[in-house]
Amino acid sequence: MAETKKAAKKAAEVKEAKAPKAKKEAKAEAAAPAKEPRTEARAIATNVRLTPRKARLVIDQVRGKDVSVALGLLRNINRAGSEPVSKVIRSAAANAINNFGMDESRLYVAEIYANDGLKMKRYMPRAKGSASGLVKRTCHITVVVKMR
Repeated sequence: MAETKKAAKKAAEVKEAKAPKAKKEAKAEAAAPAKEPRTEARAIATNVRLTPRKARLVIDQVRGKDVSVALGLLRNINRAGSEPVSKVIRSAAANAINNFGMDESRLYVAEIYANDGLKMKRYMPRAKGSASGLVKRTCHITVVVKMR
């Protein structure tokens, strides 16, 4: 009988200890303003095995266009960079739709750019036992899509 009284007393103490925390959390939630809805989504492809110059030739064609129009253009551009750029644009659009609930038909490519990535330094054998340097470039492609 004494043990049950002690257990009941401990349970009451635990409830009292938790009650102030719950009140503080409720006040903090009430004081915090509601989060604004996200207006942009981004995707970044790092170390794409493509030179930044080749990527920029393709990127300049789709900057500012609607996502569906940009993807249509990229399907018909016969350049090395069209496939990786279209993958990043599709990824940014998927992030916008699935993570932030944006409307797919109103999305456009707000920002798109390619920066230098890693540079792999290799050697190419040449005549008379010599070698010359070879730089294999990569790039980071960043895409930001927004709603119109």
